[in-house]
Amino acid sequence: MKTKLSYFWELISGSFWFIPLSIIILAILSAFGLIYLDIRTDYVPSGLMKYFFSGGAESARSILSTTAGAMITVAGTVFSITLVALTLASSQFGPRLLQNFMHDRINQVVLGSYIATFIFCLLILRTVKSDTSAEFVPNISVLFTVLIAIVNIFLLVIFIHHISVSIQADHVISDINMKLHTQLRKLFPEEMGGEKEKPPSDKELSEIKKAFPEREDLKTTGNGYLQAVNNEGLMQAAVENDLLIMLQYQPGDFLTEKQHLVTVCSRGKLGETAREKIQRAFILGNKRTATQDAEFAIHQMVEIAARALSPGINDPYTAITCIDYLTATLCYLTRSRFPSAYRYDDQKHLRVITKPLTFEGMMDAAFNQIRQYGENTPAIIIRLMESCITIHESATLPKHRKTVEKHVEMLYNSARDSIKERNDFKDLKERYKKFKA
Repeated sequence: MKTKLSYFWELISGSFWFIPLSIIILAILSAFGLIYLDIRTDYVPSGLMKYFFSGGAESARSILSTTAGAMITVAGTVFSITLVALTLASSQFGPRLLQNFMHDRINQVVLGSYIATFIFCLLILRTVKSDTSAEFVPNISVLFTVLIAIVNIFLLVIFIHHISVSIQADHVISDINMKLHTQLRKLFPEEMGGEKEKPPSDKELSEIKKAFPEREDLKTTGNGYLQAVNNEGLMQAAVENDLLIMLQYQPGDFLTEKQHLVTVCSRGKLGETAREKIQRAFILGNKRTATQDAEFAIHQMVEIAARALSPGINDPYTAITCIDYLTATLCYLTRSRFPSAYRYDDQKHLRVITKPLTFEGMMDAAFNQIRQYGENTPAIIIRLMESCITIHESATLPKHRKTVEKHVEMLYNSARDSIKERNDFKDLKERYKKFKA
């Protein structure tokens, strides 16, 4: 339940409509609250305040109608600017990065603020009465409207500055890197040393599996990307029904309908309730998300680098910036503890075998496509070689060093076949010799 709630909360809070709608609802409640306050207090501006608002019902109507008209006009302008920014981002960085711009909090707050102010003014305007027998001027509400209008002017300036900065390549890459590090710190806490639990040997694993003679392969019920796995629900189902569950995929993998999803080992026939509970633990969607997919942000960074290296854009400096940030990420992962594939219950019984993420898989996702797209660009190959040297110096585990050595050999082999200029290849060879030394 915790995983599903977290997944749906991230899905809702990251949508483009959630924050604007929340601001609009808050504006409606504020309008009713301020009108009630005006009715109860009968406030009349005095002193300095009377210079901000003077006059009767007609003056209040003028202020409210002018503010409402200005806010809805500016809201249309803000929406148009946002669409232009999305179009530029789509063509320069790729359509899959549009959700980063749509999830931008400043864009959502600005758009919601202008629409909310428009609705607020309409609600207050409806209460202004000019009849001599029942005249009512909501002075507090009108003063609050003036204050909101001033704040919205500052928001417009902030929004224009923000939108002009947000479509710059360095800012986009830095923003993705920040989200990537936040996600990795949550999924892979930094911890020097080896794994806490020693994985079972092949003989021990074989003996454990023999204790569960009955096997059943559960299949997917639809198409889509595996977005999240309810690990608590899986463990609970395994403990309650005395099962051993073996996962075949990890978040980020695409699954087709009726595809083999998980193998359930049991001591007897698997019940329908247990079967449904296990299948509900897997959340499928029509796109990849960052909820549990550690490679999601890495692929976004790689996409920016690949598009920068395309003949239509030809921007190797952007690709080099992506490589630098990916290098920092991989250096962090050399100090992190990757989760074990074997999950035990409170009685130390093996219950779930997952398909875990590995350092090798993360480094393949980060560097393979960039190497392939940039093999004819010596600057990219040389920077990748320098990055591998940096990662190798940071690595402490032999398996991590071996992964880096594999990438160094692939870079050298690719450069030997693709770099035609002798001096360019000489620069690369010097770095290769430095790595070997």
